Amino acid sequence: MADAMHKRRTFRKFTYRGVDLEQLLDVSSEDFMQMVTCRARRKFKRGLKRKPMGLIKKLRIAKQNTPELEKPACVKTHLRSMIIVPEMIGSIVGVYNGKQFTQVEIKPDMVGYYLGEFSITYKPVRHGRPGMGATHSSRFIPLK
Repeated sequence: MADAMHKRRTFRKFTYRGVDLEQLLDVSSEDFMQMVTCRARRKFKRGLKRKPMGLIKKLRIAKQNTPELEKPACVKTHLRSMIIVPEMIGSIVGVYNGKQFTQVEIKPDMVGYYLGEFSITYKPVRHGRPGMGATHSSRFIPLK
């Protein structure tokens, strides 16, 4: 009776616009182009230039040179405007944020987004912290 109460946990199966992950990896570039948003479609229609194609080639090489059950080597890039395609899933990309390279592991949920969306370019403001700019003497905190 207790076994009947505990159902086996089912995980959400990933789909991108109604297409399973396995099918998405086999989809041609023209068919994938029809699945993405208008802005991404326009970018693909105008053609992938030399740098984005070079990044995809480097990611392929990094995946091929990886032993079984290990993560591939990080590939550094400044191409924040690169749209994540299904071929990139599982790769690790170092995205430049203006100061350093932020390592981003490409997951299936990231397909169709820009690389730059996963590497923040600023340090978020933390309001209400006393320190150097504090005006009242009660907020005085010694620097040492």
